[in-house]
Amino acid sequence: MNNNTMDIAFSRRSLLKAGAGALVVGFSASATLAQAAAPNLRPAKSVAKDVVDSFVAVGADGKITIFVGKVDLGTGTKTALAQMAADELDVAFERIEMVMGDTATTPDQWITGANLTISQGGGELRRACATARAALLSRASAKLGVAASELSVSQGIVSVTADTSKTVAYSELMPTAAVFDLKIDPKAVMKPAAQYRVVGLSIPRVDIPAKVSAAFPYVHDLRLPGMLHARVVRPDNAGAKLLTVDDSAARKISGFVQTVRKGSFLAVVAKTEWGAVKAARALKPTWSAGTGLPDQATVFDYWRAQPLAKEEATQKVGDAPAALASSVRKVKASYEFAVQTHASIGPSCAVADFSAGKLVVWSPSQATHSMQTELASVTGLPLDSVRLLYLDGSGCYGRNGHEDDTADAALIATLIGKPVRVQWMRDDETARAPKSPPRAIDMEGGFDASGQLQAWSADFHIAVNHIVAFKPLDFPLLAATDVGLPKPGNWVGFLFQNAGAPYGVPNIRVNTRHIADTFFRSAHLRSPGRIENTFANESFMDELATEAKADPAEFRLQHLKDPRGVAVIEAVMKRAEWVKRVGTNRAGQSGDKARGRGISYVRYNNTTTYVAAVAEVEVDRKTGEVQVTRVCVAHDCGQIINPNGLANQIEGGVIQTVSRTLMEQVQWDRQKVTSVDWNSYPILRFPAVPKVEVDLIDRPGEASWGAGEPTATVIPGAVANAIHDAIGARLRSIPITPDKVLAALASLNKKA
Repeated sequence: MNNNTMDIAFSRRSLLKAGAGALVVGFSASATLAQAAAPNLRPAKSVAKDVVDSFVAVGADGKITIFVGKVDLGTGTKTALAQMAADELDVAFERIEMVMGDTATTPDQWITGANLTISQGGGELRRACATARAALLSRASAKLGVAASELSVSQGIVSVTADTSKTVAYSELMPTAAVFDLKIDPKAVMKPAAQYRVVGLSIPRVDIPAKVSAAFPYVHDLRLPGMLHARVVRPDNAGAKLLTVDDSAARKISGFVQTVRKGSFLAVVAKTEWGAVKAARALKPTWSAGTGLPDQATVFDYWRAQPLAKEEATQKVGDAPAALASSVRKVKASYEFAVQTHASIGPSCAVADFSAGKLVVWSPSQATHSMQTELASVTGLPLDSVRLLYLDGSGCYGRNGHEDDTADAALIATLIGKPVRVQWMRDDETARAPKSPPRAIDMEGGFDASGQLQAWSADFHIAVNHIVAFKPLDFPLLAATDVGLPKPGNWVGFLFQNAGAPYGVPNIRVNTRHIADTFFRSAHLRSPGRIENTFANESFMDELATEAKADPAEFRLQHLKDPRGVAVIEAVMKRAEWVKRVGTNRAGQSGDKARGRGISYVRYNNTTTYVAAVAEVEVDRKTGEVQVTRVCVAHDCGQIINPNGLANQIEGGVIQTVSRTLMEQVQWDRQKVTSVDWNSYPILRFPAVPKVEVDLIDRPGEASWGAGEPTATVIPGAVANAIHDAIGARLRSIPITPDKVLAALASLNKKA
């Protein structure tokens, strides 16, 4: 052994035998166990969306409690929203306590999704806080005997500007009942950006310390007095119904409590989680035949041929059919995006308690308020007898298994009248959670005699949308379907967005064909519609640039007039040290490893956040393996609330979407989903994570837009374009798997 290294060669067994023959590891679980106990329920209060007290409470100790209907799914919004409130109220960030997603104490601000937490949720919070601050200043004016214009506020203390010895705390300005009893003023004057003191700072996320120390209270850790454990048993075959069940073997399992059945809903309840798992495996149900599934090998042909619920023009500029007919050169391409699922790394879990006619559910749902309506339907309880409280679970970006699992727990608790914890298994999470629907896009472009792009035409085959914006969701929860409450088969919002051409073309025709029925339960998965549509648009823009013999970045700039769009493209070109060229990267194609880079751009929903990305890839010609080695992102979401939190969102969006781009697709046969574990639904591993570099474009005074979804939309196009740059072949189907790369190379070689 030298000073720098030492040889270590022992097993766990040999280590335990060494020395005194035992290894004793000590730790204190008191903090974790204390937080795992049932949290105290806050008393119900006003949740009306137009009332200040629904959002803001001032404590006698000067602490401010902020109530919001949005939740923090691990994205850092608890910290960011607290920053916004602290600035609007002129209080220290540390004095803010956040309450999120409790149907009895927080206003219904719609689901946590659609990239709206900061813009919509934060905007509503700011206006409530501005109204509260104005009311407090008015009260301070009366108390101190000076006009409100002669007062200033710092850290929740109001003082006379001309005589700072005259002060009054916010807490002293509240009535005995400690309520504002005020409507939110729609014209309340909010702080200008120049007066922000907290917004714009990279304040560390408030949830991280407890997560690092294992003291964070996840829903999985929640324990209620007398709580039981349950597992729900469902058929493998799609659409099968429960005929009979033999639970004689399950009854012999230690800790077995009872079997629960209602229609086709089947569950076992036990005293321990392991007892519930074993009892579920011991059940012997018989199921009817399923409804079947389409052939996966021809699913996109199947998808294009399905009956339509409606067809509509998403964008029309000029006369694209006529322009195409007169085009000298044309480019046609079709793009496909596979069925994918959340595959959250941890299982869904929820805890429910039904007592004295009241149901309380702790859930990691992104939509606690709309779930209140759904659970009332599933359980048959009045709406005001159902309360949901958000408690963190395994992460999600959209509707994964959390809501289904929540409904399972609520239904079982209601049927047995006891508190129950329901945790899904891996095959539940991967096979039975909702899926993103497939996507097929057919595109055509045309150039005139002078080489100018004159026509853009696209047909998007998308699932019909059953959502009505800002209304309770009407989703086909598994438990609801099991007990005979069928719902529409799809809930994926606004799939047409970003279907429109993102660039200036004289003649544009974009048509969306809304397919009536999906063959899987479909729900929103990060950037629903936008990611698939942008993949097609940005891949096609690259193909047009190739036809025009233009550099792909320069070609985009030529057709983009929006200054903020131009700015993100130029910023990412600078960050990536973009080298302008026409055609593929011949210098990077020597040997078995070919290297290339591709660019992609979006203005999210064509209305909000601007993002441009450059992806760098390495393609193994022998194996077809693609490694994304580096991704550069330029991002403009207006006024930045928390720069570090924003960068985290962008980096996470890149990594997750590289996984979706290269690996993720649900597998099935004609009867059932066969993606049931990490072998059959692989995701990106640590060695394959690319280097991510981010440029944030801050625009103080501009609206703050969301950052959870936009970056994801540009990654598939950037990667596909980079692969073309590396090997000269177009990959138009997501995921871009090795077999597809090899097939594209073989086709390219045949043409050569």
